[in-house]
Amino acid sequence: MNYIYIVMLSIGLLAIQCGKSATNSTTNTKTQNTTTMQDEPKKEVAENDGLEKVVKTEAEWKAQLSDIEYRVAREDGTERAFTGRYWNLKDDGTYHCVCCDLPLFDSKTKYASGSGWPAFYAPIEDKYVDEKLDKSAGMTRAEIECKRCGCHLGHVFDDGPKPTGLRYCVNSVSLKFKEREEK
Repeated sequence: MNYIYIVMLSIGLLAIQCGKSATNSTTNTKTQNTTTMQDEPKKEVAENDGLEKVVKTEAEWKAQLSDIEYRVAREDGTERAFTGRYWNLKDDGTYHCVCCDLPLFDSKTKYASGSGWPAFYAPIEDKYVDEKLDKSAGMTRAEIECKRCGCHLGHVFDDGPKPTGLRYCVNSVSLKFKEREEK
């Protein structure tokens, strides 16, 4: 078990270093796509998913998000393992996208993965989370994003618990937690 912990921590540190160098080198594709738009936020309905897309300029995202939220959510960065506000949270509620407030994960699907980031075995709705190929940091992984606004959430792996066998490994700064209201 300690070996797995050390490997996961090493991968996290490598991801942080790669995220920093990627952030410092060239402008991110997401940033390039939004900086050419007008200052007015755009909303468009995505094909076949019924979600209204949220599109903002780089300046609007920077005004809305903290520096670390912007680096992770809009520039595909990674927070350090075991440092995020939600990695060990056990409260009952839902985790929403920090950028557009779409409810993405339920605390009922959260589990202790030992990775140092919040981990879930399923999103609230599959259609709310997009997957795309990520070949950064010398690995091939499935990156996950908010389907509505393109916020970088983290990655999904196939080493999770039942019933899905998946581990949605998510940056805390890409999320905001809302406690469940008692009924």
